[in-house]
Amino acid sequence: MGDLFWNKVAGVLIGGVLIVIVIKELGHILIPSHAVTLDEEHVAYPVDWAAIEGEGGGEAVVEESGPVDYGLLLAAADLTNGERQFRRCAGCHTIEEGGASVQGPNLYDIVGNAVAARAGFSYSGALPAGEWSYENLNLFIENPRGYAPGTAMNFNGLGNEGHRIDLIAYLRAQSNNPQPLPAPLPAEAPAEDAAAEEAGEE
Repeated sequence: MGDLFWNKVAGVLIGGVLIVIVIKELGHILIPSHAVTLDEEHVAYPVDWAAIEGEGGGEAVVEESGPVDYGLLLAAADLTNGERQFRRCAGCHTIEEGGASVQGPNLYDIVGNAVAARAGFSYSGALPAGEWSYENLNLFIENPRGYAPGTAMNFNGLGNEGHRIDLIAYLRAQSNNPQPLPAPLPAEAPAEDAAAEEAGEE
């Protein structure tokens, strides 16, 4: 193999590189770039631009939310959707009275009863003592591993609050003596009334 052979190889390689460059440039010329500026006109859903851009010293602003009004939310819950949401649980839990424990314990009449107290089921020991109140169920269903670190339950959680409330209402209904619904939280006084009260005290 002499110099002529290697010259041919070099020519083929250089030619291939040039062809790739030409095709790339032609692509830029013939097809405009699809890159767009990210702003309110080019996104499909609301975006917190301040958090993305790091306004306010780069610290994320956490909105404070008030207490969950279980009385109001549960009274308006959709049991049909709650039953639909329970299908996520049905692979590991039964819900009918006297149902067997599967991967998880039977959940009949679970609302208001003691945590980790189903006879015949071996719990992992990760659940905190107490009872399955509406609040505890809501926190557990939202993030099982956050509520009970070390839990063996293979469920990542249900982030949608409305779906959780519907599911809890459905669990509550699976009982011969359902737990009473909590009273709705009292309505907050308007800011003007509060200001007037403060002025009167002075």
